[in-house]
This record gives sequence, structure tokens and C-alpha cells, in this order.
Amino acid sequence: MKLDPKNGIDKLVFGMKSSNVIAIFGVPDKEFTDEENNKILLYNKQKLRLTFYEDEDFKLGYIISTNENLVFLNLKVIGEEITEFKNKLISLGIKQWEVENFDSVENHFNESNWLTLQSEFDKIIRVEIGAIFNNDDEMQFKYKG
Repeated sequence: MKLDPKNGIDKLVFGMKSSNVIAIFGVPDKEFTDEENNKILLYNKQKLRLTFYEDEDFKLGYIISTNENLVFLNLKVIGEEITEFKNKLISLGIKQWEVENFDSVENHFNESNWLTLQSEFDKIIRVEIGAIFNNDDEMQFKYKG
């Protein structure tokens, strides 16, 4: 699965509706509404959690994945050592990282790509990406369907 910040993952593109996603992956394993009334779809096989934002007409705006086959810039992601992985990204021009610590877990956030690499015990365990925002604080959706 190709991780494509600013756009999505694999065939998933920010701005899709849940019907577009269901046409690709089928019926989700679980579907629920979060505390902010956003629609969440979970796909166990693909290890994806997809958020469709209510205030954005239920368009896909956020993706969380723990899929071991995730690849970013031809680099395997899940299970990789976080410092080494970030150093490779820095050499490729992705330089600004904010780090937050939560007990044994760290979030490494790159705002320009709206990309979070979550690590535990120095290994990447989870990836989160979101649609980027323009200067007016509006989500930029890439899906043109």
C-alpha cells in the first residue's frame, strides 16, 4: 500500500465519500460515529481506520493505518526504526518534525504533509495522515469524483 501524504493511501483519496470507499474495499468490518459526529469506517484486513468529517459533507479527511505493507517514498514504514526512518525522510526533504511523548509512545508529526509516525520502543507502529489545509484553514481534497 502506497502512502501518499496530501492525497491518501493506495486507492483512497482525500475527499472520497464512504460509498466510493465501499466500492473499492467492500462493506467495512465496523462502522460507527465518533463523539464529533464524524463517520468512521474500519477495515481489518487492510488495517485502516477512515474518518469522514461531518463538517466537510462526510468526505474522507483522515486515515490511520498499521498495515505492514505500507510504503512511503519506496521505504517500508511499519516496524522500521523511527530515527533511521526520519533521517531518510530528512535527506529526501521532509525536515520539520514535532515530537510528543505519551508514556512509551511518541508521535512524530510533519505538518507540511499532515503526517504522524507513531513509535513505541523505537519502532514505527502506526501512521496517521490527513488532508492538508490551505491558508484559510480549509481542507484541501484531492478527489475529483
